Amino acid sequence: MKILVGQIFHETNTFSNIKTTVDLFKAMEWSYGDDIIKTHKGVRFYLGGMIDQAEHYDFDVIPLFSANATPSGTITKATYDLMLNNLLKTIKDAKKYDAICLGLHGAGVAEGIDDLEGNVLEAVREIAGNVPIVATLDLHANVTDKMVQYADVLLGVNFYPHIDGYERGQEAIDMIKQMLEGHLKPVMSLKKLPLMIPASTTNLSPAKDINELCWEQEKNDAVVDCTFFHGFTQSDIPHAGVSVLTITNDDSVLAENIAKTIAQKIWEKRDKFATNYLSPAEGIEAALKIKGNPIVLNETSDNPGGGAPGDGTYLLKAMLDKKLTNACFGCICDPEVAQIAHEVGPGSFIDVKLGGKTDKYHGDPLIIKAYVKSLSDGRFNYTTPMLAGMKVDNGKSARLQVGGVDIIVCSKKEQVFDEQIFLLHGIDVSEYKIVALKSSQHFRAAYEQISARIITVESRGLSSSNLKKINYQRINRPMYPMDEGVHF
Repeated sequence: MKILVGQIFHETNTFSNIKTTVDLFKAMEWSYGDDIIKTHKGVRFYLGGMIDQAEHYDFDVIPLFSANATPSGTITKATYDLMLNNLLKTIKDAKKYDAICLGLHGAGVAEGIDDLEGNVLEAVREIAGNVPIVATLDLHANVTDKMVQYADVLLGVNFYPHIDGYERGQEAIDMIKQMLEGHLKPVMSLKKLPLMIPASTTNLSPAKDINELCWEQEKNDAVVDCTFFHGFTQSDIPHAGVSVLTITNDDSVLAENIAKTIAQKIWEKRDKFATNYLSPAEGIEAALKIKGNPIVLNETSDNPGGGAPGDGTYLLKAMLDKKLTNACFGCICDPEVAQIAHEVGPGSFIDVKLGGKTDKYHGDPLIIKAYVKSLSDGRFNYTTPMLAGMKVDNGKSARLQVGGVDIIVCSKKEQVFDEQIFLLHGIDVSEYKIVALKSSQHFRAAYEQISARIITVESRGLSSSNLKKINYQRINRPMYPMDEGVHF
């Protein structure tokens, strides 16, 4: 059997002033053919699972086109057109094949196109005809009826951090095998809620409770999958929000009833998703009172993984104002400062303005005199359970020291997933009292095992969890929690 595998993957923060271009995709991934196999084989994420499972069944894997970029602003129309044309051309060139398996996100937005994934699936279906099309989606997908219409199966990860992306990729191939053998006739039912929720880790209630309800439904042999999609709150589009997608084996009534049941359970727990995070200064004070180390402070409001710029200065300023010792911070994106550090070399002092250069919303630049401790090319491999084996390139990077605070400065924005970016610069996080980083939840996959406590802090930022303060213009209204008297 011949299985085509490809990817168009982007989580679009429509509030960002950074348009997503071909260059931003190429900075992360823009690959064809066998390069896709080399990049993803064995990596614990969606395409890695697809490739490994297809080879396990001795299927012929035909790699198509793969594009992936760090979350950022709206994708330009030219970039979207080029990605879609590349994907469709490689499908046409493949000619004979038995199924198509795609890695999509579900929260992609391009200029004039609110439902990127729905459009992609529609275009692929037009070429593929009745050939099975299975796609994986991120837990933060804003799922649409159009996606459901043009795919045979949509599989979302259950966990946040997304430690099960690899397994969902494997499952996508399993579904294809069952369909081709005539054992599975998938029927999907989507239920949307007038609800948005902030970033919610799934090893804690209430998200944990909803997942368990979904898994209980999956014990029925007729139920193929039941997934709670959190949606992506930083996409200001009409179909943004929470949804439930249920897949059964040829039983549309059962699929619809389960989707409605789980959606109602989510609605009943809607108040439980609210957050009340500390400010950076409050988080630092709390951390200093806790015994043990490291105490992790994660700055959720400037999470590059949610499309924020990654050069926000609120938390770092609070750390420097407090004159902390035995503390480290990673990472702040500032290619200008990284370049200066590389020019003068380790052992030098530099006077620079650090961060706060993308916009005025995430804090002002910090005027600092810093000691250049070490330099790197910003390249390493993730070891986190979510992305183990994936190669990373954060560009020219530097470890700066200001008083008792070590600061990792990178040239490319990226949230912190594990301790590898610190180790690259000679920092063992286990030896530090406070480890500050930019991320909302994904860091937990690695840091929950090695930290004494995790404290989430929030200030102004494009990945804020305070949804009532986000200036939505285009989402469907009324929407909870922004509006009163919302009914479901």
